[in-house]
Amino acid sequence: MKDKVRIFQKHQVRSVWDEENEKWWFSVVDVVRILTDGDYQSARKYWKVLKGRLAKEGAHQLVTNCYQLKMIAEDGRRRLTDVADTEQILRLIQSIPSKKAEPFKLWLARVGRQRIDEAQDPELTINRAIHEYRTLGYDEDWINLRLQSIQVRKDLTDEWDKSGVNEGLEYAFLTDLMYKTWAGMNSREYKKLKNLKQESLRDNMTNLELVINMLAEASATEISSVSQPQGLNESAVAAQKGATVARNARHDIEQQGGKVISGENAKSLGARKSKLISGGIAK
Repeated sequence: MKDKVRIFQKHQVRSVWDEENEKWWFSVVDVVRILTDGDYQSARKYWKVLKGRLAKEGAHQLVTNCYQLKMIAEDGRRRLTDVADTEQILRLIQSIPSKKAEPFKLWLARVGRQRIDEAQDPELTINRAIHEYRTLGYDEDWINLRLQSIQVRKDLTDEWDKSGVNEGLEYAFLTDLMYKTWAGMNSREYKKLKNLKQESLRDNMTNLELVINMLAEASATEISSVSQPQGLNESAVAAQKGATVARNARHDIEQQGGKVISGENAKSLGARKSKLISGGIAK
């Protein structure tokens, strides 16, 4: 199963694609939050009350068959979260009065269709990512960099896989090691600096942060392909060497008066760019 974040009208819906059963699992709280126009805590309370009501009404299929999967929570940690498949979400929608019910049904149908289409034509995955980033307000330069960073990351994880590194905890360990080396903090500390919780760190990097991180990962990939490490420990050596290249580049920029590490996130960056644009128009 692989975590994804789907976008509905600028709202994030945590989801997991189940390869074995070929279906999506969606975070119930995220869906409730959208349908009720509430915040995360109010959505949790609403779902708790709704579960009790549905059980009394005899909707045991939705309540008792509600699985739990680990997803990134608001505090940035992976926590067990109530999830439901498309059929169960449609049943849930019927129980919540909402003007967003019909648009959300159409969105569910598109999400299901997209998965089938993307399996046949991977280029559609890229096009969908571009569309979702634009919907969230990112500018074209940032989007281009982010897409490049995704490919650079894939090249590195392919190299890790070839070296016998296990996806999951070992990937996370190497990623944290690289952040610690070039940025001076691990991913959790980096996200705290940017005031992030469940959001993606890379989706909240500035252009320069993305470039430096890409330099770290591209360098680690090249070093690994030459040294051909075996296992986690040897791969960690290559990863740290690659990140050291990026750290040196960061220090060179900072010695010239530049700034690489930023506490800004996507929201603050977007607000700043809007002011610059409006200021330019006013002039």
